[in-house]
Amino acid sequence: MRPSFVAALCEAAAKDPRIWLLCGDLGYSALEPFRDTFGSRYVNVGVAEQNMTGIAAGMARAGKIVFTYSIANFPTLRCLEQIRNDVCYHEANVKIVAVGAGFSYSSQGYTHHGVEDIAIMRALPGMAVVSPGDPVETTLATRAIIDRPGPCYLRLGKAGEPKVHTSVPAFELGKAIQLADGEDLTLITTGTMLKDVVDLSMRLRASGIASRVLSMHTVSPLDVAAVQAAAHETAAIVTIEEHSVVGGLGSAVADVLAEMDGPRVTFKKVGVPGRLYHEIGSQKFMRQLLGDVDAIARGTVERARAARAQK
Repeated sequence: MRPSFVAALCEAAAKDPRIWLLCGDLGYSALEPFRDTFGSRYVNVGVAEQNMTGIAAGMARAGKIVFTYSIANFPTLRCLEQIRNDVCYHEANVKIVAVGAGFSYSSQGYTHHGVEDIAIMRALPGMAVVSPGDPVETTLATRAIIDRPGPCYLRLGKAGEPKVHTSVPAFELGKAIQLADGEDLTLITTGTMLKDVVDLSMRLRASGIASRVLSMHTVSPLDVAAVQAAAHETAAIVTIEEHSVVGGLGSAVADVLAEMDGPRVTFKKVGVPGRLYHEIGSQKFMRQLLGDVDAIARGTVERARAARAQK
């Protein structure tokens, strides 16, 4: 994802001199294409994320489109007050980029795990929260947040994430992308779990469970219409995310379902447990915290079918 972001940013910067990139002394072996081509619009602020955000807000007020970049929690949680008061309060045209979503930096422990960022960032007024699912979506998301005025948060994996889309899909902030259809279940995911969810859908289909797959690349504003359609047209909904179950995609979808009239759809959130954890290991190992996703999805469908049978 990171190379796709940098390539898209360079492409846009070549056409728009307002685009700047600030980093917090990170991004080596990744940001050099921008630095080497647009050096006068690249600033390494140092390990000073609060200052980086304040500088970005001031530059945005002067008419620039400013990207800030760092790992996981550093460009978000470490400088949350500056994001809230300097960026959001002034509706500044600042694009916050965090590389290392979820467990991308798994072996570096909890301090480097991005598992609460969606919840916190989507609570901020006017902040678009964008979490693309593969390199194709990353390119499209980068272009889209440049065109969208005001604060945006772009949540990326690291590098080496597989391409899921075999062609370029229609992309619009706030509009989910449907990759498969079915009437038994809707699987809604965001970010780096997309490939796993598509593979899960294929395994379920092979066992007679037809599932709709939605890539919810924008968590705020959420595609409410897509969630409502899934609730009406499929028997169950499961959200799957490499993020805490508290306040993330699952919570956003649950809010929509709770306010809908009529019968309730069977619903389950899959994500990182809302507890302090001390596990450490590879990204694959850390994803075990999500539980047995196959079993959870199958169990949710069984609950939905049992509920139908009782009617």
